[in-house]
Amino acid sequence: MKSFFKIFLASLLAFFVVCVIIFFIFIGFVTNIASKEKVRTGAKAVLEIDLARTYPEIGVENPLARFSGKEDGDMPSLYDVIRLIKHAKSDSAVKGIYLKCSNNANGMGASQEIRNALYDFKSSGKFIYAYGDVITQAGYSVGNVANRIYCNPEGGVDWRGYAIELAYVKGLLQKLEIEPQIFYAGKFKSATEPFRETSMTEANRLQLSVMLGDMYGRFLQQTAEARKLDTATLHQYANEYRIQFAADAVKYGLIDGLKYDDEVKTEIAAKLGGVKLDKLNFVNVQKYAKAVDYKPDGTDKIAVIYAQGDIVDGKGDRDRIGSITYRDLVRKARLDDRTKAIVLRINSGGGSALASENIWRELTLARKVKPVVVSFGDVAASGAYYLSCNADSIFAQTNTITGSIGVFTLLPNMQKFFNDKLGITFDGVKTAPQADMLTATKPLTPAQRTYLQNSVDSIYFTFKKRVAEGRKKDLGYVDSIGQGRVWSGSRALQLGLVDRLGGLDDAIACAARMAKTTDYRLREYPEPHNVLELIFGGYNEEATQSALQKELGEEGIKTFQTLKRVKAMVGITQARLPFEFSIE
Repeated sequence: MKSFFKIFLASLLAFFVVCVIIFFIFIGFVTNIASKEKVRTGAKAVLEIDLARTYPEIGVENPLARFSGKEDGDMPSLYDVIRLIKHAKSDSAVKGIYLKCSNNANGMGASQEIRNALYDFKSSGKFIYAYGDVITQAGYSVGNVANRIYCNPEGGVDWRGYAIELAYVKGLLQKLEIEPQIFYAGKFKSATEPFRETSMTEANRLQLSVMLGDMYGRFLQQTAEARKLDTATLHQYANEYRIQFAADAVKYGLIDGLKYDDEVKTEIAAKLGGVKLDKLNFVNVQKYAKAVDYKPDGTDKIAVIYAQGDIVDGKGDRDRIGSITYRDLVRKARLDDRTKAIVLRINSGGGSALASENIWRELTLARKVKPVVVSFGDVAASGAYYLSCNADSIFAQTNTITGSIGVFTLLPNMQKFFNDKLGITFDGVKTAPQADMLTATKPLTPAQRTYLQNSVDSIYFTFKKRVAEGRKKDLGYVDSIGQGRVWSGSRALQLGLVDRLGGLDDAIACAARMAKTTDYRLREYPEPHNVLELIFGGYNEEATQSALQKELGEEGIKTFQTLKRVKAMVGITQARLPFEFSIE
């Protein structure tokens, strides 16, 4: 007993000491933040935008980085970047923009919004210089808006056209003796195709070819306008692979010259009136966000709800759209009399059909009492389109991937894998014949297969009905453009799936007009966590991501995330985009 009290008292003392240390760290942290002078832009500033950074829908605050003195610890959201560019247009302290466009980590919809904001910035007469060592097509798609675009003399400009490549695992599953039991509605619903085919079906090849053609056509058109060339010539350059070296990009008019980083900055210094190279005042978006007030401040409120990632049942998190969390956010805005309109910004390939239905329900209720406008990001397909389809107005970018009106469910039969490969068998008891229907340890019976297919067909019918009612279309017409098919934003406009082309700024302006208000401020959700959650949550997330990055690398992380999504699909009816792909 004496030993127990010694251990207990020692543990209690240690706990108390840790609490005291955390308290003083916290006080020091708050004092440190509060005591800092307001960040200043400075004179003759050049706003620096790095496209290699991913600008998420929901901004990331990293107080640990701030505590350690890192300037770029926070990550502004995509809309923050758009607003900062807009603010810089009329800010006398900012003389121009330096765009780093070697790579572009942002999706096509996000890239279009950034490019549009930069194009508008140019109308002020201020300059935009773009530079990259090796400029990818994604980087060039934004960088070509610049007044001058340069490349490293030993670098290059990628100009090969667009391509999509998908991985198919049917052969692997056969070797492992795993049978993917798949039920789907819609001949274009290709989310399960990698499990049931070894190559693209003709339906999937058709939809991806049309969508990719739309996106590539837009890329060529914008490049032609920016570089005073014609689209046929640009297409020929790619077909004949004429842009192989950096000098070729100059020869054929894609860029303005070959320069090293110091030479580009020397040119910028001269444009600023002979500023010395070491005195150039480059201000990144993180610092600029702290230096200026760029958010509207009015009496009325417009709720802007950001939703990104897979749609899941339950609460989700900041990178997954949880039905409970987002239902409650919409309800909060609906019941708040001071909130005059709701704007939902969504960037998602879909997910749980039931979760989508629950969010759709709350948005439908909200629309009865105030305007509801939806803005699509890089992708708003399947379940994301489902929950959005009843809005007053829907905005998309030309390259937004949307549509995919279809449903599927997946249940693997792993009996032979367990028996033959691992030597594991299963047995048990049940109280009803179908109690173990969703097990992966044995095949479904014919009756169970019929039940699951009927369930998928029923949800698909509901999905089409929601779209038909929300978009004021005939059910047969919705089925003809549905069937799981994905469309580009420009084609979705022609088909009546969206109302207008534009970004989040356009959607907010529309909501304000509908609410008949010009004196408004934005209330953005999800709200930031409290300080302790930001500190310890940010640390845990950063540590986990760092460990995964070290062990798996970028491609390994993508594979890991895909496997997590596959696990989440099993036994849950999905309204989801085809397997994640990237356009190269």
